[in-house]
Amino acid sequence: MDIAAEVRNLRDEMGMNRREFCDYYSIPYRTMADWEYGKRKMPEYLLRLMVYKARVEKLVDADKK
Repeated sequence: MDIAAEVRNLRDEMGMNRREFCDYYSIPYRTMADWEYGKRKMPEYLLRLMVYKARVEKLVDADKK
């Protein structure tokens, strides 16, 4: 699975729309849209940190992924 799909899946698991997700992680909306559409490549380490934060704050099931 590519990173763009993984970040979309994370956002879906968290039950957030793109604006809420961007606000939660303090990421510019345009940057997030470019990552999801594959126009820019999100660094892999950033996705891992985002997943970690979501798990720690219990916004996603820690047993998944």
